[in-house]
Amino acid sequence: MNAASKRAAAGAALGVFAWGALGLACPSAHAQNGAGGQGLGGSALGSSNQPIHIEAEQGIEWQQTNRLYIARGNAVATRGQSSVHSDTLYAYYRQTDQQAQNADATPRGDKPPAGADALMTGSSTEIYRLEAVGNVRFVNATQTQTAYGERAVYDVDQAVLVLTGKNLRIESGQDTVTARDSIEWYDQKQLAVARGDALAVRAGRSIRGDTLVAEVERPDNQPARFHRVDAYGNVIVASADQIAHGDRGVYNLDTGIATLMGHVNVTKGDNELRGEYAVVDTQNNVSHILAVAPDASAAAYNKPRVEGLLIPNHRLGGAPAQPASAGQ
Repeated sequence: MNAASKRAAAGAALGVFAWGALGLACPSAHAQNGAGGQGLGGSALGSSNQPIHIEAEQGIEWQQTNRLYIARGNAVATRGQSSVHSDTLYAYYRQTDQQAQNADATPRGDKPPAGADALMTGSSTEIYRLEAVGNVRFVNATQTQTAYGERAVYDVDQAVLVLTGKNLRIESGQDTVTARDSIEWYDQKQLAVARGDALAVRAGRSIRGDTLVAEVERPDNQPARFHRVDAYGNVIVASADQIAHGDRGVYNLDTGIATLMGHVNVTKGDNELRGEYAVVDTQNNVSHILAVAPDASAAAYNKPRVEGLLIPNHRLGGAPAQPASAGQ
């Protein structure tokens, strides 16, 4: 083993020891998000009744006054089958409610020595916030899900993960969700919110919008997967040979059926249909366009009818046919 490898191994060992001490002192370090969480199809960092384990190549700094651990250099925090990887990890901890009650009940004159930390006096603590900076990657081996970003903040109490920076994405089986500005994971609601030119893709079919809200379902004995995507603002649904636009949309990833509302435009090659509501079957390439939504009020039927622009194929050996427009 060369000198660099020895230094890296020593740093990793330091990381295991320091966080191992925290894990032993606070087996209650947990997320208040229900039992049995499983990564991005459950808890963002594993089940709440398991200790957190950390490793870092460049060691861990323990700031007892600030109740903070800082792990540097290829840092990894693991709980169960879930882990977070980054260049630097910040873990904030606090006394539990039980410890606070015990502290209030301590008779005067029996206070711990000055400067003694709760961890060092055997009290119970819990981690309430994790921050990851640089090459962030959240991984859940059980659910085969991975989230990427440059920076992540995980609020343990609320079970909310926020990813920011470049190359934001969540990969889950055959599904991928990307965004420009941020990706948020709400564990209690089992949904992801992608903001800024957000895109969800499965099997060559996709839905894009200013904001996407993707719901996760977990079939029995199967990995979690995205089931439904609600899209808001500049919505585009694309399949092999047709593109549909709208102001809002709902896309069922399992059936491949998208429903679009507001300023709907469906194109296939040079052909185009326009209306206010559409149901687009991306698997069978069938689109149904309406002037208004089926549940619209009678007053809405004063709007223009569906319009179409159909372009015939070019004539052999001659000029192309003239475009024709029609109302329906």
